[in-house]
Amino acid sequence: MAQHVTDADFATEVLASDRPVLVDFWAEWCPPCKAMAPTIDELAETLAETVKIVKLDVDSNPGITVAYNVRSMPTLIVFKNGQPVDLKVGAGQSRVQLIKWLESHAA
Repeated sequence: MAQHVTDADFATEVLASDRPVLVDFWAEWCPPCKAMAPTIDELAETLAETVKIVKLDVDSNPGITVAYNVRSMPTLIVFKNGQPVDLKVGAGQSRVQLIKWLESHAA
């Protein structure tokens, strides 16, 4: 299951991570976010050795949401070495597409 992060622990859990981190910016009121949740949780377990996967509730954590200019949900941002390196907006990716995308950043 994907770990939940907040404005308070974002720097420690994401920016200081020694491996790539996928941050799922989501909201409780967002149907596509809810539809993607099982896939995100599964990927957190499947790819646990190579990619850290976390979720950030945009309504409860406006600081990080604004800092990375997240305006649509879901937004998936990959961080490497403390920097955002890639992003996808929306729920249009399949499980296989997400795995390939994340593995390309873990290599």
